[in-house]
Amino acid sequence: MKNSSDISIFVYYYKNNIFPVRQSIYRPVMAGNVLQERPNNFTGDDTGDSISEKNKYYSELTGIYWAWKNTSYSIIGSCHYRRFFIKEEPLLYKTARIFYFFAGMYRNRYGLIYSKRINYFSGNILSESDILRIMNNYDAIFPIRRILKNSVKEHYCRHHHAEDLDLMKKIIQKKYPDYLPAFDQTLNSNRLYANNMYILKKEDHNRLMTWLFCLLFEFEIRIDKSEYKGYQQRVFGFLSERLLTTWVLHNKLRIKELPVIYFKSLKYI
Repeated sequence: MKNSSDISIFVYYYKNNIFPVRQSIYRPVMAGNVLQERPNNFTGDDTGDSISEKNKYYSELTGIYWAWKNTSYSIIGSCHYRRFFIKEEPLLYKTARIFYFFAGMYRNRYGLIYSKRINYFSGNILSESDILRIMNNYDAIFPIRRILKNSVKEHYCRHHHAEDLDLMKKIIQKKYPDYLPAFDQTLNSNRLYANNMYILKKEDHNRLMTWLFCLLFEFEIRIDKSEYKGYQQRVFGFLSERLLTTWVLHNKLRIKELPVIYFKSLKYI
Protein backbone atom coordinates (compact mmCIF):
# COMPACT_ATOMS: atom_id res chain seq x y z
CA MET A 1 0.00 0.00 0.00
CA LYS A 2 2.96 2.33 -0.35
CA ASN A 3 3.68 4.95 -2.94
CA SER A 4 7.24 4.93 -4.22
CA SER A 5 7.83 8.18 -2.35
CA ASP A 6 6.58 6.72 0.98
CA ILE A 7 4.35 9.76 1.39
CA SER A 8 0.55 9.55 1.35
CA ILE A 9 -1.99 12.31 1.82
CA PHE A 10 -5.39 10.69 2.32
CA VAL A 11 -8.36 12.63 0.97
CA TYR A 12 -11.61 11.70 2.70
CA TYR A 13 -14.93 11.55 0.86
CA TYR A 14 -18.47 10.75 1.98
CA LYS A 15 -20.04 10.52 -1.48
CA ASN A 16 -18.93 9.88 -5.04
CA ASN A 17 -17.38 12.90 -6.73
CA ILE A 18 -14.50 13.80 -8.98
CA PHE A 19 -10.95 13.78 -7.64
CA PRO A 20 -9.39 17.21 -8.24
CA VAL A 21 -5.70 16.40 -7.63
CA ARG A 22 -3.52 14.79 -10.27
CA GLN A 23 -0.65 13.82 -7.96
CA SER A 24 0.12 10.24 -6.97
CA ILE A 25 0.74 11.03 -3.29
CA TYR A 26 -2.93 12.00 -2.86
CA ARG A 27 -5.16 8.99 -2.23
CA PRO A 28 -8.98 9.24 -2.07
CA VAL A 29 -10.73 7.20 0.61
CA MET A 30 -14.47 6.79 1.14
CA ALA A 31 -15.14 7.42 4.82
CA GLY A 32 -18.04 5.39 6.16
CA ASN A 33 -17.79 3.06 3.20
CA VAL A 34 -19.59 0.23 4.98
CA LEU A 35 -22.69 2.47 5.11
CA GLN A 36 -22.69 3.30 1.39
CA GLU A 37 -25.70 1.97 -0.49
CA ARG A 38 -24.01 1.95 -3.89
CA PRO A 39 -20.53 0.88 -5.01
CA ASN A 40 -18.02 3.68 -5.51
CA ASN A 41 -14.68 4.10 -7.24
CA PHE A 42 -12.60 4.88 -4.14
CA THR A 43 -10.75 2.81 -1.58
CA GLY A 44 -13.05 2.23 1.40
CA ASP A 45 -12.32 2.57 5.11
CA ASP A 46 -14.07 -0.74 5.87
CA THR A 47 -11.23 -3.27 5.53
CA GLY A 48 -8.84 -4.58 8.17
CA ASP A 49 -9.02 -2.75 11.49
CA SER A 50 -11.93 -0.40 10.89
CA ILE A 51 -14.57 1.77 12.59
CA SER A 52 -16.34 2.57 9.31
CA GLU A 53 -19.77 1.85 10.83
CA LYS A 54 -19.29 4.76 13.25
CA ASN A 55 -19.04 7.35 10.45
CA LYS A 56 -22.32 9.05 11.35
CA TYR A 57 -20.68 10.16 14.59
CA TYR A 58 -16.98 10.23 13.67
CA SER A 59 -17.13 11.78 10.15
CA GLU A 60 -13.71 11.75 8.45
CA LEU A 61 -12.20 10.21 11.59
CA THR A 62 -13.32 6.76 10.43
CA GLY A 63 -11.09 7.24 7.41
CA ILE A 64 -8.28 8.67 9.54
CA TYR A 65 -8.48 5.66 11.85
CA TRP A 66 -8.41 3.26 8.89
CA ALA A 67 -5.34 4.94 7.38
CA TRP A 68 -3.55 4.79 10.74
CA LYS A 69 -4.30 1.13 11.36
CA ASN A 70 -3.98 -0.29 7.84
CA THR A 71 -1.26 1.67 6.04
CA SER A 72 2.34 2.61 6.74
CA TYR A 73 4.08 5.67 5.33
CA SER A 74 6.98 7.78 6.51
CA ILE A 75 4.87 10.91 6.06
CA ILE A 76 1.07 10.77 6.28
CA GLY A 77 -1.55 13.46 5.85
CA SER A 78 -5.27 14.14 6.07
CA CYS A 79 -7.27 16.33 3.68
CA HIS A 80 -10.90 16.61 2.63
CA TYR A 81 -12.36 16.07 -0.80
CA ARG A 82 -12.83 19.83 -1.20
CA ARG A 83 -10.09 21.14 1.12
CA PHE A 84 -6.37 20.97 0.36
CA PHE A 85 -3.19 22.62 1.58
CA ILE A 86 -1.71 25.14 -0.84
CA LYS A 87 1.83 26.51 -0.97
CA GLU A 88 0.88 30.15 -0.70
CA GLU A 89 -2.02 32.48 -1.10
CA PRO A 90 -2.11 34.19 -4.53
CA LEU A 91 -1.55 37.94 -4.50
CA LEU A 92 -5.09 38.60 -5.74
CA TYR A 93 -6.55 36.85 -2.71
CA LYS A 94 -4.15 38.56 -0.32
CA THR A 95 -5.34 41.88 -1.67
CA ALA A 96 -8.96 40.82 -1.24
CA ARG A 97 -8.35 40.42 2.49
CA ILE A 98 -8.36 44.20 2.80
CA PHE A 99 -11.99 44.08 1.69
CA TYR A 100 -12.73 41.17 4.04
CA PHE A 101 -11.44 43.22 6.98
CA PHE A 102 -13.73 46.18 6.32
CA ALA A 103 -16.65 43.87 5.50
CA GLY A 104 -16.27 42.09 8.84
CA MET A 105 -15.34 38.80 7.14
CA TYR A 106 -11.66 38.69 8.13
CA ARG A 107 -11.97 36.01 10.80
CA ASN A 108 -14.10 33.70 8.65
CA ARG A 109 -11.71 33.92 5.70
CA TYR A 110 -8.37 33.94 7.55
CA GLY A 111 -6.14 31.26 6.03
CA LEU A 112 -9.02 29.92 3.93
CA ILE A 113 -9.68 30.53 0.23
CA TYR A 114 -13.07 29.73 -1.27
CA SER A 115 -12.99 29.05 -4.99
CA LYS A 116 -14.59 27.06 -7.82
CA ARG A 117 -11.43 27.23 -9.93
CA ILE A 118 -9.85 23.77 -9.72
CA ASN A 119 -7.64 24.26 -12.75
CA TYR A 120 -6.39 27.60 -11.46
CA PHE A 121 -5.38 26.22 -8.06
CA SER A 122 -4.31 22.68 -8.95
CA GLY A 123 -0.70 23.77 -9.47
CA ASN A 124 -0.64 25.45 -6.07
CA ILE A 125 -1.69 22.36 -4.08
CA LEU A 126 1.23 20.93 -2.10
CA SER A 127 3.38 18.57 -4.12
CA GLU A 128 5.68 15.80 -2.94
CA SER A 129 8.73 18.04 -3.28
CA ASP A 130 6.98 20.85 -1.36
CA ILE A 131 6.18 18.48 1.50
CA LEU A 132 9.70 17.05 1.68
CA ARG A 133 11.23 20.53 1.68
CA ILE A 134 8.96 21.70 4.49
CA MET A 135 9.33 18.56 6.58
CA ASN A 136 13.11 18.91 6.52
CA ASN A 137 12.68 21.97 8.73
CA TYR A 138 9.38 21.35 10.53
CA ASP A 139 7.71 18.53 12.46
CA ALA A 140 4.29 18.97 10.90
CA ILE A 141 2.06 20.92 8.55
CA PHE A 142 -1.29 22.20 9.79
CA PRO A 143 -3.82 24.70 8.43
CA ILE A 144 -3.41 28.32 9.44
CA ARG A 145 -5.25 28.46 12.73
CA ARG A 146 -8.78 29.71 12.50
CA ILE A 147 -9.51 32.94 14.36
CA LEU A 148 -12.77 32.76 16.31
CA LYS A 149 -14.81 35.73 17.47
CA ASN A 150 -14.97 34.25 20.98
CA SER A 151 -12.89 31.70 22.83
CA VAL A 152 -12.78 28.10 21.64
CA LYS A 153 -14.86 27.14 24.68
CA GLU A 154 -17.49 29.81 24.05
CA HIS A 155 -17.63 28.88 20.38
CA TYR A 156 -18.14 25.19 21.15
CA CYS A 157 -20.78 25.84 23.81
CA ARG A 158 -22.68 28.10 21.44
CA HIS A 159 -22.78 25.61 18.56
CA HIS A 160 -22.60 22.19 20.27
CA HIS A 161 -23.35 20.46 23.58
CA ALA A 162 -21.58 22.45 26.28
CA GLU A 163 -21.29 19.44 28.58
CA ASP A 164 -19.05 17.69 26.03
CA LEU A 165 -16.08 19.81 27.05
CA ASP A 166 -16.63 19.14 30.75
CA LEU A 167 -16.71 15.40 30.13
CA MET A 168 -13.63 15.50 27.90
CA LYS A 169 -11.74 17.43 30.55
CA LYS A 170 -12.55 14.72 33.10
CA ILE A 171 -11.33 12.05 30.68
CA ILE A 172 -8.08 13.92 30.05
CA GLN A 173 -7.65 14.30 33.81
CA LYS A 174 -7.94 10.53 34.15
CA LYS A 175 -6.00 9.38 31.07
CA TYR A 176 -3.44 12.10 30.34
CA PRO A 177 -3.39 14.63 33.21
CA ASP A 178 -0.22 16.29 31.92
CA TYR A 179 -2.28 17.52 28.93
CA LEU A 180 -4.71 19.52 31.08
CA PRO A 181 -2.80 22.84 30.88
CA ALA A 182 -2.72 22.63 27.07
CA PHE A 183 -6.43 21.71 26.98
CA ASP A 184 -7.29 24.73 29.13
CA GLN A 185 -5.04 26.91 27.00
CA THR A 186 -6.85 25.73 23.88
CA LEU A 187 -10.30 26.40 25.32
CA ASN A 188 -9.37 29.86 26.59
CA SER A 189 -7.78 30.89 23.29
CA ASN A 190 -9.61 32.01 20.16
CA ARG A 191 -7.30 30.07 17.78
CA LEU A 192 -8.05 26.59 16.48
CA TYR A 193 -6.56 24.06 14.05
CA ALA A 194 -9.75 23.27 12.16
CA ASN A 195 -10.93 20.56 9.74
CA ASN A 196 -8.86 17.65 11.14
CA MET A 197 -6.22 18.34 8.49
CA TYR A 198 -2.51 17.71 9.01
CA ILE A 199 0.69 16.27 7.56
CA LEU A 200 2.89 14.42 10.07
CA LYS A 201 5.91 12.16 10.23
CA LYS A 202 5.13 8.54 11.05
CA GLU A 203 6.32 8.54 14.68
CA ASP A 204 4.42 11.71 15.57
CA HIS A 205 1.35 10.48 13.69
CA ASN A 206 1.30 7.24 15.67
CA ARG A 207 1.64 9.15 18.95
CA LEU A 208 -1.18 11.50 18.02
CA MET A 209 -3.54 8.76 16.86
CA THR A 210 -2.95 6.62 19.98
CA TRP A 211 -3.67 9.61 22.22
CA LEU A 212 -6.61 10.93 20.20
CA PHE A 213 -8.59 7.71 19.82
CA CYS A 214 -7.97 6.69 23.41
CA LEU A 215 -9.78 9.88 24.47
CA LEU A 216 -12.53 9.66 21.86
CA PHE A 217 -13.33 6.00 22.54
CA GLU A 218 -13.55 6.70 26.27
CA PHE A 219 -15.87 9.64 25.54
CA GLU A 220 -18.05 7.36 23.40
CA ILE A 221 -18.43 4.88 26.26
CA ARG A 222 -19.62 7.60 28.61
CA ILE A 223 -22.30 9.27 26.45
CA ASP A 224 -25.69 8.28 25.07
CA LYS A 225 -25.22 8.83 21.34
CA SER A 226 -28.99 8.81 20.77
CA GLU A 227 -29.07 12.26 22.38
CA TYR A 228 -27.05 13.69 19.47
CA LYS A 229 -29.27 14.52 16.51
CA GLY A 230 -28.57 15.79 13.00
CA TYR A 231 -25.51 18.00 12.74
CA GLN A 232 -24.58 17.28 16.37
CA GLN A 233 -24.09 13.60 15.59
CA ARG A 234 -20.63 14.53 14.28
CA VAL A 235 -19.54 15.19 17.86
CA PHE A 236 -16.27 13.25 17.63
CA GLY A 237 -15.13 15.28 14.64
CA PHE A 238 -15.87 18.52 16.51
CA LEU A 239 -14.02 17.35 19.61
CA SER A 240 -11.09 16.12 17.56
CA GLU A 241 -10.35 19.64 16.27
CA ARG A 242 -10.02 20.87 19.87
CA LEU A 243 -7.92 17.85 20.81
CA LEU A 244 -5.57 18.21 17.84
CA THR A 245 -4.91 21.79 18.88
CA THR A 246 -4.29 20.62 22.45
CA TRP A 247 -1.88 17.92 21.31
CA VAL A 248 0.15 20.36 19.21
CA LEU A 249 0.38 22.88 22.05
CA HIS A 250 1.44 20.25 24.59
CA ASN A 251 4.09 18.65 22.39
CA LYS A 252 5.50 21.98 21.19
CA LEU A 253 5.93 20.79 17.64
CA ARG A 254 7.53 22.95 14.99
CA ILE A 255 4.46 23.67 12.88
CA LYS A 256 4.36 25.07 9.38
CA GLU A 257 0.95 26.67 8.98
CA LEU A 258 -0.35 26.83 5.42
CA PRO A 259 -3.49 28.24 3.81
CA VAL A 260 -6.26 25.91 2.68
CA ILE A 261 -8.18 26.01 -0.59
CA TYR A 262 -11.86 25.15 -0.22
CA PHE A 263 -13.39 24.18 -3.55
CA LYS A 264 -17.01 25.27 -3.41
CA SER A 265 -17.83 22.86 -6.23
CA LEU A 266 -15.83 20.14 -7.94
CA LYS A 267 -15.80 21.21 -11.58
CA TYR A 268 -12.79 21.82 -13.78
CA ILE A 269 -13.07 25.57 -14.39
